[in-house]
Amino acid sequence: MIGRIAGVILHRAPDHVLIDVRGVGYIVHVSTRTAAALPPVGAAAALYTELLVREDLLQLFGFTTLQEKEWHRLLVSVQGVGAKAALAILGTLGAEALARAIAMGDWATVRAAPGVGPKLAQRVVLELKGKAPAVMALGGNLSVEFGPVVEDGGPAAASPRQTAPAPQPSASAEALSALTNLGYAASEAASAVAEASANPEATDTARLIRAALRLLAPKS
Repeated sequence: MIGRIAGVILHRAPDHVLIDVRGVGYIVHVSTRTAAALPPVGAAAALYTELLVREDLLQLFGFTTLQEKEWHRLLVSVQGVGAKAALAILGTLGAEALARAIAMGDWATVRAAPGVGPKLAQRVVLELKGKAPAVMALGGNLSVEFGPVVEDGGPAAASPRQTAPAPQPSASAEALSALTNLGYAASEAASAVAEASANPEATDTARLIRAALRLLAPKS
């Protein structure tokens, strides 16, 4: 299994990128959102990848975060959602917005992705709602570091010898962890955090937790 790829970008397109890894070019399919975030041709880049194996086809799909990769894996587990449809959903919403929509049962937002009808959107939300808390807990900051390095006399990307600061969990992940530690059910906490994150006053973890707790408070 190819879980990560790092090299130099030779070609970019709206739905894929060609990355040279020590003289071998890999075509990696990406969402429009990921494609827009990649550095220009000639720059070093790295992506987490998922290898799709079929009888007559091998395809690599690339993601900038582990959270995005995990959502893609879960999306394709839903009947009727193929690998490219999953990329379309992620490209339209992004990993965090998708997590919020599923946690809140908001199938209308999922339907906004190209090629996703109401029945399929409802199926996605129904089948994945119970899995949303675990993916939200990954946080959105577990991302690949872009940047050129020199290795063995040539350009490469994200060398294993490089060290980077440990990624910090996102505010949503921290808030979700805090609420579950307080005894709230994971699905209940995830829904509250997802709704609270839309509050413009929830600008950091503490405010997000307070906003979520207000939503979880018993209604008189």
